[in-house]
Amino acid sequence: MARQSKRQKATVGRVMHEFKHGELKSGTGRKVKNPRQAIAIGLSEAGTSKKQSPKQNKRRLSKTKARESTGRTAKARSEGSATSRRGKGSSRTGKGSASRKRSAAASRRSSSSRKSSSAGSRRRSGGSSTRSRRR
Repeated sequence: MARQSKRQKATVGRVMHEFKHGELKSGTGRKVKNPRQAIAIGLSEAGTSKKQSPKQNKRRLSKTKARESTGRTAKARSEGSATSRRGKGSSRTGKGSASRKRSAAASRRSSSSRKSSSAGSRRRSGGSSTRSRRR
């Protein structure tokens, strides 16, 4: 096997850390319990897998590094690193975050009011039809 770069070693180390803490999940979303599977996932994410072509390995490493830099890993989420709190696309100074929060809250309020009004109308119309069928 060829030597791994520092970036690749760091990625494999992060994946194994997630596995040890029970945070590593497979592609289907189930928790990984097999150490061999964890190693395979680590090598794949690091771009050192023998099962993939060099082009796929390069693409996989770049995607993993982009995810790590924005804090979208299980390790970053559980440990609450600064990059995961900041989120994707937001700046360190926080400019514009208040307007985003206000617009998100407004959209939640409007969608919840729509849901409750439609649910109430379904209950009223659905209740009478089910009673008539039972009689």
